[in-house]
Amino acid sequence: MSPADRPTIPVLDLTRHDAELQREVARAVGEVFASGRFVLGPATERFERDLAGYLGARHAIGVSSGTDALLVALMALGVGPGDEVVTSPFSFFASAGTVARLGARPVFVDIEPSTFLMDPSRLEAALTPLTRAIEPVHLYGQCADMESILEIARRRGIPILEDACQSIGARCGSRAAGTFGALSAFSFYPTKNLGAAGDAGAVVTDDDLLADRVRSLRVHGASTAYVHDRVGGNFRLDAVQAAVLGARLPRLESWNARRRSIARRYGELLAGEARAGRVTLPAERPGGGHVYHQYVVRVSDRDGVRSRMAGRGVATSVFYPVPLHLQKCFEGLGGHTGDFPQAERAAREVLALPVFPELTDAEVERVAAVLSESLG
Repeated sequence: MSPADRPTIPVLDLTRHDAELQREVARAVGEVFASGRFVLGPATERFERDLAGYLGARHAIGVSSGTDALLVALMALGVGPGDEVVTSPFSFFASAGTVARLGARPVFVDIEPSTFLMDPSRLEAALTPLTRAIEPVHLYGQCADMESILEIARRRGIPILEDACQSIGARCGSRAAGTFGALSAFSFYPTKNLGAAGDAGAVVTDDDLLADRVRSLRVHGASTAYVHDRVGGNFRLDAVQAAVLGARLPRLESWNARRRSIARRYGELLAGEARAGRVTLPAERPGGGHVYHQYVVRVSDRDGVRSRMAGRGVATSVFYPVPLHLQKCFEGLGGHTGDFPQAERAAREVLALPVFPELTDAEVERVAAVLSESLG
């Protein structure tokens, strides 16, 4: 069979879940329909308890998306006009977009070239008297250097909001991603390691007061029905999505283990190319628990390599081609090319290979072979 005749290997395939899981999800969704409780309610409360228990946190509050999790967490911290929130320029748009939506100013700190994560050695220089929060991003499934970031934040008295939208199940030493800051935000978009059947997210915290504030903010700032203590929004988690997530959560550890296994195999297969300097493989932080939401390599001729791989039947993705400080919507921040050189270089070089639990060993080997053939 010629390469052109072989089926394309996708970056992600959400249709490969096993039949038993599909039955479990269908049962959970059926219970929601039988109850008639479609917004919040028992299914959401059960998932919130299970998620908090899984993470080792006091509170998990289900919300409508990962973006809304970031937004409502920032609102709970009181972020507003005139404030600054320090985050990474190399992330999904919501990391900075939610800050701007509240009238605050995103302030960026360049990334470590090996991990794509916020460089703690550059953090303190970005802090000012206007800094209301620090928002490290646990990108691609790996924790930022929380020990270093926490030390700076504690010394300066600044709360941390962890953007854990890509890192559920990741570990930072003995603790789960999302359990270090005052608050953290998770996304359960269908492509995530733990995905819903639509948009969904959660805010996690150990602070009882902040938890109460988030629960109020997600229902228009109400304390009881039609009594509003603050201006919030409609950030509620649908019960159907909570039911789907509750059925899938027990599989998360095995799914993440399979992702790590795929990553190890890629590392073995591509080691020669890496030694030759033709590709840079992802780096894991010491003591970290990477869950490989994305398996991202670096290649100098990224767009050419990607095109050649597509021609050989292997799909890839680019997360992210334009760093946040160079996005048109943030022109008012005054960012220029050269401000954050590591983020800009990463945007030119990153290439995400297929990685999902149902990817077969044969497919992993084919992806690695095609990448090697495509490096030119």
